[in-house]
Amino acid sequence: MTRRALVQDAAARSRPAPEEGDAALVTPSYAGDFERCRLLCETVDRFVSGAAMHYLLVSSDDVARFRALDGPNRIVIDERDLLPGWLHSLPDPVSLFRRRIWLSTRTPPLRGWHVQQLRRIAIAGQVREATLVYCDSDVVFLKPFDVSAFRQNGKLRLYRREGALPVDSEAGHGDWYANAGFALALTPEASTRHDYISTVIAWDRQTVAAMVRHIEAIHARHWVEVVAARRRFSECILYGRYVDEILGGEGHFHDAAQFCRVYWSGPSLDETGLRGLIGSMEPEQVAIGVQSFTETDLEPLRRLVA
Repeated sequence: MTRRALVQDAAARSRPAPEEGDAALVTPSYAGDFERCRLLCETVDRFVSGAAMHYLLVSSDDVARFRALDGPNRIVIDERDLLPGWLHSLPDPVSLFRRRIWLSTRTPPLRGWHVQQLRRIAIAGQVREATLVYCDSDVVFLKPFDVSAFRQNGKLRLYRREGALPVDSEAGHGDWYANAGFALALTPEASTRHDYISTVIAWDRQTVAAMVRHIEAIHARHWVEVVAARRRFSECILYGRYVDEILGGEGHFHDAAQFCRVYWSGPSLDETGLRGLIGSMEPEQVAIGVQSFTETDLEPLRRLVA
């Protein structure tokens, strides 16, 4: 039996066949975020309901470590079961081999943050749940949350802030938007730059699969080649633009409220800073996300959660 078949068989044996409304949590992660991912899993088990499964998507080298988080409703998935075999993960000499780089003859060199985005798209081809709820590994749930909140009257909630994408920022948002347009073959004149980027958001699995087919039909190439061709891309913008500009919003409704209060950048937070972040949560927010590159110590956050 192939590795991919083993993953599918394990998933099938661990739960009943999902029904139309079933949902799964999806978290791409890596070894450097392992303890943060462990804390996420603990708070998911404590506060989150309505998800049939929690998928952790990691590189091949990280699988063994993340197996410690496996459980009846949580499966660790090797990226080799998701991404094409011609994309190879190797130690990166630029980082003195502490990090990895993904190389192929079909794409520019890719870093971990690129590949995490590709895994988010690829998982739709390997699972059966109707709703995929994406949750970064540096998220911590603090309140009860049922993922059924993403579905209303048969439609899926699409996070979107109207015309709010900062396209002139140094972060490269304008490139992300343009490259999504390239992948989807959209004309620049047709775009209104909405912000679709957040965490604790949901995608419709069948819509993701249709987006992949759309990209491959237009470009006559594997979708990974197309999406990664220009390196500066955002999976959230790609999905959002596909739904809004190709499907005309079909099957979705828009909502600008965020379920997660995110600390995107800035100095590391001490316990006082973390308490302030928690205190700034809006009523609808059920989680906080402290980006790991802020180098915020995890122990104060763990104490606050406990």
